[in-house]
Amino acid sequence: MNDFFTQSAFIGVALSILSYEIGNLLKRYLKLAILNPLLISIAVTILFLIFSKTDYKTYEAGAKYLSWFLTPATVCLAIPLYEQIHLLQKNWKAVIFGIISGVLTSLFTIFILSKIMGLSHSQYVTLLPKSITTAIGMDVSKELGGHVTITVAVIVITGVLGNIFGETICKIFRITEPISKGLALGAASHAIGTAKAMEMGEIEGAMSSLSIVVTGIFTVAGSSMFAKFL
Repeated sequence: MNDFFTQSAFIGVALSILSYEIGNLLKRYLKLAILNPLLISIAVTILFLIFSKTDYKTYEAGAKYLSWFLTPATVCLAIPLYEQIHLLQKNWKAVIFGIISGVLTSLFTIFILSKIMGLSHSQYVTLLPKSITTAIGMDVSKELGGHVTITVAVIVITGVLGNIFGETICKIFRITEPISKGLALGAASHAIGTAKAMEMGEIEGAMSSLSIVVTGIFTVAGSSMFAKFL
């Protein structure tokens, strides 16, 4: 199977897309929040690699082309924001302070838990970019001396959890303001959370798109400072 993956340049892409579509079908027909398409695609891909005894690096060589779309896909999130720009102009103070509070909460939580669990410095900085999009988080982790592959896994898990539980948490705490819900999902669970925000409404999606970008900028700066704390 390793030879098959090596000889087929796009088989990794095909496997990734197919496993994601399996997740989509399960979510569509069973209608369970836990059946997130991204989560299912990860599980299906891992199982396939295990049972086919395919090396991860061999799979990655064929699937790397998908990662090229991460940055342009993130940039495209500016479109829903542009359509709701008047809301940003009207509520810019609340937006900025809301995002800053989300970034600080994330960084302080990681610092405190890392101290409690006795994590090493490399493990600690690996977790710092957990709430920003993968395209930015990978570079932050690498620059700070973290484990990039673990950072990617943590970012994905964070996003999936936000996608699954974000709306429920808003209902539990009676958060009804669309701007607040969008900012929270974007700041806590980046692009995957934004996908859920867009399902909730146009305003939620636009604010979450903005939150991804600003959270990424603040987290890059904040991670550099917090990396010195441990």
